[in-house]
Amino acid sequence: MVDDKSSSESFTYDVVIVGAGVSGINTAYRLQTQAPPGTTYAVLEARGETGGTWDLFRYPGIRSDSDIFTYSFSWNPWPKTDTFASGEEIHHYIRQSAEQAGIYQHIRFRHAVKTANWNSKETIWELFTSSGGTGSPEIYRARSIFWCTGYYDYEEPLQSQIPGIGNFQGKVIHPQFWPKDYDYTGKDIVIIGSGATAVSIVPAVAQKAKHVTMLQRSPTYIIPQPKSSPFITTAFAILPKWIAHWLVQVFWITQYQVLMLMCQNFPGLVRKVIRYTNMRHLPPDYAVDLHFKPYYRPWDQRVCASVDGDLFAAIRAGSASVVTDTIQAINGNEMKLSSGQVLHPDIIVTATGLKLRIGGGAKLTIDHKTFDPTTKFMWKNVMLQDLPNTFFAVGSPDISWTLLADCAAVLAVRLMWELKRKDATVVQPYLENPENMTVRPMLGLQSNYVKKAEGTVPKAGTGVWSPRPSYLVDRYIAKWGDIETGLKYE
Repeated sequence: MVDDKSSSESFTYDVVIVGAGVSGINTAYRLQTQAPPGTTYAVLEARGETGGTWDLFRYPGIRSDSDIFTYSFSWNPWPKTDTFASGEEIHHYIRQSAEQAGIYQHIRFRHAVKTANWNSKETIWELFTSSGGTGSPEIYRARSIFWCTGYYDYEEPLQSQIPGIGNFQGKVIHPQFWPKDYDYTGKDIVIIGSGATAVSIVPAVAQKAKHVTMLQRSPTYIIPQPKSSPFITTAFAILPKWIAHWLVQVFWITQYQVLMLMCQNFPGLVRKVIRYTNMRHLPPDYAVDLHFKPYYRPWDQRVCASVDGDLFAAIRAGSASVVTDTIQAINGNEMKLSSGQVLHPDIIVTATGLKLRIGGGAKLTIDHKTFDPTTKFMWKNVMLQDLPNTFFAVGSPDISWTLLADCAAVLAVRLMWELKRKDATVVQPYLENPENMTVRPMLGLQSNYVKKAEGTVPKAGTGVWSPRPSYLVDRYIAKWGDIETGLKYE
């Protein structure tokens, strides 16, 4: 193992984890408990606190999009019985978990990685950071890097073309940068978009706003989900916490897998069930097909959850409405739609999606020559073709992020043990004749933000370069799968 040598400018570890969100904290735990004894590590976090997404995003109604039991750590069971958790609760939980596991002391806050260079002569990574918020550079050296930065751009939202938005005289807000303590009481709000973010914001702001309009170009599948479940409450009441947590995780994983299989094999039936459910939660004679019947199959894009049907309740109460149309022009405080309808918002919220970015925007180089990850294929969704000793925690939109990020951590630890067994120092994915590989998208969704990211994220192919098949297969691959094909050890 590499000794932890430090000076005022340079620090050396076996592993550097980039990011102190849910992926980074979980990866640190796996290193502490399962990596070869003596493995040293540091966590570099660009922000001033743990939490990642949950430290940045503070818009009203922010919560987990999936159930909190599979989103939380298997080694630190979620302490409550509600199925969904608020952003504030998750933010607190991540820090508490880091402190409880002894990980917090390994985190270096306000250390943004600007460049990561692989020194092939010394077989070590050199990470150049701006630290302490002062911009003064520090160099971290590591045998391996684990990128736990998610796949969203924290600095720049997805830019959408909204005709005349520059002419709007009111307040324009992107959820990613919601102003702290912003008062929207008594305001008319138009939220552009109908994805998970919009579905969370609408019922939250409808409680104080004069009226909220969710303006969408086309409908999204939205399913009411109960905030609590008698099964979950009973399990935690009669069973030890660890057993109850495991049982509830199995319950939710099974639900996700069954839903995915149903969507893939019986999309027409699933569509009818969702439509019937929506009708039961909406007012009589409501235009369900216009506003809640997408043109695509379930799970071609994400299926959104409405906790306790809160979005539908706001519509029934008249405090929120859905408009399916496109914007023709905005002038002053008027928003003219293609149908001729005119809205008069005081506030426009652009919930039009997030910009995808792998590796937190850091520049990757090999011997100071630029390495372009967008031209490479992902090996088992964890490593990148031709990039040595580098791991990525990348989730999937069809199941809780943490489950798949944990698969990445487990597989990376296996590879570290394999390096030790082979008395090697470098593991690197390689692909012979990449020009012959069938290119497939890394994320299997047709959402606009995913389509716009094509060419800006790595590629998937076939075989060990395939996109993720399912969580259960991914878990098997992580624990017992082949770690020879497509890899070279040196």
